[in-house]
Amino acid sequence: MPLRIATRGSRLALWQAERIAALLGGDAELVVVSTTGDQRTDVPIWAMGGTGVFVKEVQQAVLDGRADLAVHSAKDLPSETAQGLRLAAVPERADPRDALVGTGLDGVPAGGTIGTGSVRRQAQLAALRPDVRFVSIRGNIETRIGKAGSEVDAVVVALAALERLGLTERVAEVLDPQVMLPQVAQGALAVECRADDEPTAARLTALDDASARRAVDAERAFLRRLGGGCDLPCGALAESRADGSVAIDVLLATLDGKTVLRVRHEGPDPEEVGADAARILLDDQGGRGLLER
Repeated sequence: MPLRIATRGSRLALWQAERIAALLGGDAELVVVSTTGDQRTDVPIWAMGGTGVFVKEVQQAVLDGRADLAVHSAKDLPSETAQGLRLAAVPERADPRDALVGTGLDGVPAGGTIGTGSVRRQAQLAALRPDVRFVSIRGNIETRIGKAGSEVDAVVVALAALERLGLTERVAEVLDPQVMLPQVAQGALAVECRADDEPTAARLTALDDASARRAVDAERAFLRRLGGGCDLPCGALAESRADGSVAIDVLLATLDGKTVLRVRHEGPDPEEVGADAARILLDDQGGRGLLER
């Protein structure tokens, strides 16, 4: 009997679900679900509560038995796994960096515009280019990059999304993580199943990439320690090393980009590394003061 995969209906989401289906040997069928984030394209993501707006309905399809597993962009997942589910696999990760479409950062004129619906991207770019104005844009990848050069000078999107959709020719500049620290788990896929579904979990475990999993676990632990109520711009990027250790760069900023705090931390245990990085950022680098403003 084929496995049923719950997914959003965008071209990118379908690509991701079909990728997992192929890794499972092709014996799968897709269950397409519409999410709050898909339905309310006129509202900024942060105004709808941020993380979770693209995954809750997809997760529910698994919980109520309409699907056996769900495939998400890992960056869309809340840091706490939903009750009744397990994060069964994180396959090999794509490039986690962000990219500019339309023109590179130096090509945006003084007083020019950059399109993004992400407070994380806005804060980091504002720190570099305080002269630039930001325009909130929503919609699928094709809709967003279609605004570059017409409605705005440049648009920021995840490089992995452009790669997966065959749109890398639209890239004007790939942003180094020292310039733009990615969102937690950006470029990674997350595959969930019911917590008590051992047969499906066993099949999915074979898809887990150890290096990607350790990096994503560290980044999610950072976000979890930072606190679910944190609505400030934040980012993280972890690297799993050959010796099994993990190094992570993390960031917390004000929306205007006038304060950007960064910490690099490393150690043997991914979740401890991520949580400790958040603690250092909050308690030693002044991050808690930003949260309390």
